[in-house]
Amino acid sequence: MAAYLVTGVAGFIASRVAEMLLADGHTVVGVDNLNDYYDVRLKDHRLGRLLDEPGWHAGTESNQSRHADAGRQSRADGRFVFEPVDVEDLRGLERLFAEFKFAAVFNLAARAGVRYSLENPHIYLTTNAHGTLNLLECQRKFGVRKQVLASTSSLYAGCPMPFNEEQPVNTPLSPYAASKKAAEAMAHSYCKMHDLDVTVARFFTVFGPAGRPDMSIFRFIQWMLAGRPIQLNGDGHQGRDFTYVDDIARGTILAAKPVGYEIVNLGGGRAPISLRAVIGVLETELGVKAHLEERPKAAADIETSQADIAKADRLLSWKPTISNEEGLRRTVRWHLENQDWLRAVRL
Repeated sequence: MAAYLVTGVAGFIASRVAEMLLADGHTVVGVDNLNDYYDVRLKDHRLGRLLDEPGWHAGTESNQSRHADAGRQSRADGRFVFEPVDVEDLRGLERLFAEFKFAAVFNLAARAGVRYSLENPHIYLTTNAHGTLNLLECQRKFGVRKQVLASTSSLYAGCPMPFNEEQPVNTPLSPYAASKKAAEAMAHSYCKMHDLDVTVARFFTVFGPAGRPDMSIFRFIQWMLAGRPIQLNGDGHQGRDFTYVDDIARGTILAAKPVGYEIVNLGGGRAPISLRAVIGVLETELGVKAHLEERPKAAADIETSQADIAKADRLLSWKPTISNEEGLRRTVRWHLENQDWLRAVRL
């Protein structure tokens, strides 16, 4: 079985990718700086699952990760190794590339979130662009040809729907989208100059259990359970191509096949579903009536998104299999099972 490097391994999508790789018998070396952009209890929860810490659950402290200062940690069977390394730390990455022979890199570490990138654009460029450059340099130096680079549907702002990979994406509306465009461009240059093989996976509105607390569905569920009004940015009729996290993780792993430099949409490929429709499903699943509080729409938000996923089907034999309704049902179930610590999570 192969060894893979997964960056941002304590993150929402990366942790699920790592779990699937481990289930297939592979070895995973995961890195993450465990920053506190959002409540680190979520990151510790995901990392605890990967380390197979029996009986462990997220603690009560929200400002410091229990894993951050522990150094290297390994699962009992040795097939998962965690290093608290930042992708901006080139020397730290080089040590891992020298120690392990990676079959591929899943570059899922990122500063995410459109709105926060407007407040703090510098960290988006250093993590998303410079971090990607560090990984590409390590691949060139140590002979690791394949990378799967996580990118975003936010790049399609202003394009006609459904969004397809051939459309020009030269007018990003946020520093987040611009930093991802920079990462894509850097990866393209390394493919041409150094014969690397990079698949860029543009993700569309991922949701599911243990998601990010700055994302709408996580917040909606927690607000509804707490009896608080749902804060909507806009009137709630904006649509999204929601995609369940297991489908995204499966597509990300399939994207590790050798294809040369390619950009591939990973999205639901269905008609967009409005936030108000999502809230309606959550009301049914939770048995709670939502109270809505409309706020001004964020200028950097795309009004509607819809993925053309024909290329993912053709190139990777990938299609999503989990419906929005089933995905929301599973997400609600996870929230209800973990309310003992989730109710304290910072939203």
